[in-house]
Order: sequence, then structure tokens, then C-alpha cells
Amino acid sequence: MDDLYREIIIDHYKNPRHKGRVDKSDFSFEDENPLCGDHIQIELRVDESQNVVEAKFDGHGCAISISAADLLLDSIVGKSIEDLKKLKKQDILDLLGIELSPVRLKCALLSLKVLKAAVYELQEADDNLA
Repeated sequence: MDDLYREIIIDHYKNPRHKGRVDKSDFSFEDENPLCGDHIQIELRVDESQNVVEAKFDGHGCAISISAADLLLDSIVGKSIEDLKKLKKQDILDLLGIELSPVRLKCALLSLKVLKAAVYELQEADDNLA
């Protein structure tokens, strides 16, 4: 089963579906993982009901970081901002489907940290990852 998830990770790394920029974004934030140099910026556009209608990311990083960002954004289109605030570390781990070392965990969680910072209007996001 790990092989299937590894293929999905490589596919999303090589062919990200949500890489780019959002015209007239409503939420935007960027951050980096200083341990490895991964850098992710996330932009969201929401409708009048505060549901995500477009989600994009830009940046660079390892396969885990880029794949996690792409998979995360794929999973949030159509969800409300309140739903995004409820996302947890386990949600990212479930999307990736493989065990991660502590160093790789930081790579995987960078996109969640950036997303949370954007929707909490730049409040400290680290407390909301658990």
C-alpha cells in the first residue's frame, strides 16, 4: 500500500494541480521551513458564503512539501473557512498515507501551517496544528 501512496506523492510533486496564483485572492500567506528551505505561499478565493472556490499555492520544496500542499488544496475546495480552521495534523498525514520521520513531518505540515495562518488572518498558526 505504501507504494501506491508513494506514486500519488510523486505524481502530485511532478504534476501539481493547484500550483499557481489566484486572481484577487481573499486569503493569502506564505512561510518557509528553515530546516530544509521549503517555501510555500497559499492563496484562496472564497464566495459570499465563505466557501473556498479556488485554492492555489506557489513556492518550492521537496516532494513531501509540494505534494502535501497540492493534496491539501485539492481537499479544501468547496469547504468553508470554518471547516479549514478545524483541519489537523492527522488530516495531512491521512492525505499522504505514509509514515514520516520528524524532519519530514515539518515538510508535510508546512502547507497546513500556511493555510491556518491565512484563515486565522495571520495569527500564530503553530498552536492550531495539533
